[in-house]
Amino acid sequence: MRFTGRPTFAIIDRVAIRSNFLQIKKNVDKGVDILAVVKANAYGHGAVETAKTLEQSGCRFFGVAICEEGVELRKAGIKSSIIVLGGVYPNQTREIIKYNLTPVIFDGETARILNNFLKKADKKIKVHIKIDTGMGRLGLLPEEIEPFFNKLKGLANLEVEGILSHFAEADEEDKGFSKKQLAIFLKAIKVIQRLGFKPRFQHIANSAALLEYNPSHFNMVRPGIMLYGAYPALRMKEQIRLKPVMRLVTNIVQLKDMPKGFSVSYGRKYVAKKRSIIAAIPIGYGDGYPRSLSGKGEVLVRGKRVRVAGTICMDITMLDVTHIKGVSVGDEAVIIGKQGNDEIKVDELAEKAGTIPYEILCGITSRIPRVYPVRNF
Repeated sequence: MRFTGRPTFAIIDRVAIRSNFLQIKKNVDKGVDILAVVKANAYGHGAVETAKTLEQSGCRFFGVAICEEGVELRKAGIKSSIIVLGGVYPNQTREIIKYNLTPVIFDGETARILNNFLKKADKKIKVHIKIDTGMGRLGLLPEEIEPFFNKLKGLANLEVEGILSHFAEADEEDKGFSKKQLAIFLKAIKVIQRLGFKPRFQHIANSAALLEYNPSHFNMVRPGIMLYGAYPALRMKEQIRLKPVMRLVTNIVQLKDMPKGFSVSYGRKYVAKKRSIIAAIPIGYGDGYPRSLSGKGEVLVRGKRVRVAGTICMDITMLDVTHIKGVSVGDEAVIIGKQGNDEIKVDELAEKAGTIPYEILCGITSRIPRVYPVRNF
């Protein structure tokens, strides 16, 4: 592909997004809806284009973290249901109505304010109620459920469409705590039903639970990281075949023939032990390439792995390309993705950086353009 300007891009494979979605569908029973999580700019892949691709592939439910993300999708023409998983704030009631968003609610005051506004506007909206079964983040605690829903009976402008919770360690092989959470969730559903509510959806399963904990599927699941071709845990590669979606690439912009003893970058962490060829590529921690990969990250050049030389800078990273025959300015450098017979996957990058694939993908900043090659589905 030919680009103008800085040659650093995230190339997004929409065919892979569709393939991953269809693979996920095969892993759940018929009648189980998929709520595709596209929060945080679709885990760094571009929320609008990702949602469009998924909607064209048959997805009818999307999950975002904040109201603003839902508004962005509506303005881009997304018609499917959009659930605001992180809740809403009192000053966002107009946007919720205007853009037909489905808020998650987990406290009585927000419910009351939202209902009062809706009553004055003569409107009703669907909501999902979150239960904290052990995550310790957002949601009603078990002892708060009955008082909350008793008050909710008087808020006629809110229709409870769904009940949800979130697993704390579904990616662990030991499902002991997940089983405890599921038991609490099941009990909560019974209490809610006894109080006269009949929510259409119950959902608690994330990507890991979707693969390894079938009893938690209910009638809706919420895959996130798997849509983008990464795994909640490496052992899960044997359970579903996913295609990596992002290829993060740039070009070599300068080569230097450095003598023995010459140092590279801040702190002089790299000193040439022999005459060396050092390449500079225009990507750095300002783009989301973790500084923690200094001296240990690898990049593909001419189909071979080269090591990051010295400290990663905000805008530039240096590579030791001494062993690469014919290396030239303008050569492609692959940070994530395939080149030749080798591939650097986001899981590998995350492990070396001491973090998780989620953080790597979400951390790729907005100054790296996302490119969507035109390909038929």
